[in-house]
Amino acid sequence: MDIYVFSIIFAEQMNNQGNISDQKAPLLPVIIGTGFGSGFWPWGPGTAGSVLAGIIWVGLAYVVPIAALEAFTVALILLFSVLGVWATAKLMPIWGEDPSRVVVDEMVGLWTVLLAAPFFEIENRIWMALAALVLFRFFDIVKPLGIKRLDRKTGAFWVIADDLLGGLYALILLSIIGNIPGWVI
Repeated sequence: MDIYVFSIIFAEQMNNQGNISDQKAPLLPVIIGTGFGSGFWPWGPGTAGSVLAGIIWVGLAYVVPIAALEAFTVALILLFSVLGVWATAKLMPIWGEDPSRVVVDEMVGLWTVLLAAPFFEIENRIWMALAALVLFRFFDIVKPLGIKRLDRKTGAFWVIADDLLGGLYALILLSIIGNIPGWVI
């Protein structure tokens, strides 16, 4: 799918947001909640949001000094967790409980995994981001080890919380794998 087709789909989604109520969703929560529109991707919106988060982080990794990358990543997690809870709370009465197009939680989850990345060589950061994406999506989709319990809770906070826990599990696993001698990530 090229960018033109995606922009048409995005525009249609913005005009007809599939609301469960007659109320139109406010623009700023839509932009934040859908991960700058990536949540409108028709095939796997959660993966689209995670990929966008990875692209944002890799871009930061090339411009932010290594000593500050971890702090920038923590700032992204904190900022988008707070904004994500706010945006999700605004969108849930209109779009329903944990709507699939709200992907800011996937972005926060992936950035959580990427907290491990500053400790690895800069040449391996793209591989690290790809490994983080795969591991995070595994934990986000399968929801093992208590993640499913958080996912079943209602409210905007829990929409973000289950992805933070999935990101934490993926972070631990990525840190272990990344420190195995001979593995290049």
